[in-house]
Amino acid sequence: MLEVRASSDRGHANFGWLLSKHSFSFGNYYDPQQLGFSDLLVINDDQVKQGKGFDTHGHRDMEIFSYVLEGALEHKDSMGTGSVIRPGDVQMMSAGSGIRHSEYNPSREELVHFLQIWIVPNRKGVTPRYQQQHFADAEKRGQLRLIISPEGEVGSLSVYQDVRVYAGLFDGDETQTFTLPDNRYAYVHVARGSIEINGQQLSAGDGARIRQEQHLTLQHGVAAEVLLFDLRPNELALVR
Repeated sequence: MLEVRASSDRGHANFGWLLSKHSFSFGNYYDPQQLGFSDLLVINDDQVKQGKGFDTHGHRDMEIFSYVLEGALEHKDSMGTGSVIRPGDVQMMSAGSGIRHSEYNPSREELVHFLQIWIVPNRKGVTPRYQQQHFADAEKRGQLRLIISPEGEVGSLSVYQDVRVYAGLFDGDETQTFTLPDNRYAYVHVARGSIEINGQQLSAGDGARIRQEQHLTLQHGVAAEVLLFDLRPNELALVR
């Protein structure tokens, strides 16, 4: 069963320098029916203006990853990490016992458009860590490429949770059927373009909770970029 939530139903926040769309409850946006899905807690679709960004702030006990769609995002944190994330890059930060960081758009010419995603960890108080990896378009073209997994399998980034995240690019005749393990949920987020999943059409910003489906066929993409989350069968995330 696919339960689709349209892009237009998401929460919105406009701070002038930041335009953010919330797939789940976040900040001043609260919907008791949208409190995450399994261990997936936040998907924020953010656009940050030139030279602007998030000042230094703290996190604890959360797995946070950023997925850049356009532009560049500069990251600095209390571990001494400094990096710039561009399209194709995936950044994973395990906040653990506590970390402070900032994120800025270093460009004076273009917006940065990225997804910020939070996953509830399966352990608390771990030593904070930072990871970053580039996944070329060729690895995602017409297929789902594993980008995050518990053990960092096949060059993916590691996460403190029983979740696997895949990214794919689909256009024209490109198609893939993804098989979920037994007794698993999935969540699909269409980052851009449009695609058909098990006969259901989804467009940019749409999301779908998926239960009681073992095979997911992705096809008829139009410049589609997709994230697929393989999740434990929990109805709500564990932390509020």
